[in-house]
Amino acid sequence: MAEQHQNWLMNFPIAFFTTTMGMGGLTLALMAGEDVLGLGSIISTWVLLLTLLQFSAIFLCYVAKVLKHPESVKAEWNHPVQLALFPAGSISMLLLAAALYDWSVLMATILWGVGTVLQGVLTLAVISGWISPRSFQQAHLTPAWFIPVVGNVIVTFAGVPLGFMETSWFFLSAGLIFWIVLLSLVMNRLIFHDPLSERLQPTLIILIAPPALGFLGWVELMGHVDAFAHVLLNVAYLFGLVVVIQVPRLLRLSFTLSFWALSFPLAALTRASFIYAEETGSGAHLVIGSILLTVLCVTLLMLFWRTVTEIWSGRVFQPLS
Repeated sequence: MAEQHQNWLMNFPIAFFTTTMGMGGLTLALMAGEDVLGLGSIISTWVLLLTLLQFSAIFLCYVAKVLKHPESVKAEWNHPVQLALFPAGSISMLLLAAALYDWSVLMATILWGVGTVLQGVLTLAVISGWISPRSFQQAHLTPAWFIPVVGNVIVTFAGVPLGFMETSWFFLSAGLIFWIVLLSLVMNRLIFHDPLSERLQPTLIILIAPPALGFLGWVELMGHVDAFAHVLLNVAYLFGLVVVIQVPRLLRLSFTLSFWALSFPLAALTRASFIYAEETGSGAHLVIGSILLTVLCVTLLMLFWRTVTEIWSGRVFQPLS
């Protein structure tokens, strides 16, 4: 135990950035819910501040790890599963940029610019790693592979309000086309090969994120809900129902940071439901969004509690297996 605490920085996992993805998603979901329900912005403001503090702390810790333990960072980059988590940092920046737009256009622009460049670089680097001579096995393929490429869609969240239309179209196009490619690969792996390991089972919920994000990005660019947006949202609901069936089994698993995969896709679907309700006046989607937001808040509270417990015990900082 003492050794685990002593080496906590060296073993500080890149997966911690998925927690800021979840909190950033919660912030945007709350903003959409407050807007369509006619509530104030007090709750989302406090969550935004908490997310900024959380991201800053994790960012500084990982920078310190890069400087002091570059060999450990290299090990994560070369890990077939951890590799897909590196863009979680740039995605967190993009989510914060979208959330900060109403508060400071300058800060939103800076975060969006840095996040977009970093997202593009990491996307190309991860894809290059996938198609490089290094060998990947079917067991390495998980829904977490959606994160590097489909995360490009999030560029539109702040990119469109800031006026960067062509850049937003580029990243949305890249995200959607790679979603189609990876969806075929992931479904083939889930159906015809060995089941996901226990640690990776929670990543199944990431199946919800690409169509939900695609809906949000498409509506942001088009300015209204059209036929294609309908398709994307309903595909997200379909995957949501598939995941709901798996929840009882997932809740019996031992907690790991991979459980944070439950947060961001749920937040994306919540925001998508509220946006649809606002654009079309659908009362049913307003109810769906409200239910999802309640589930999201409860889920985040539970994840925070379990994560703090794991940090205190030192189990989070165990070396990569």
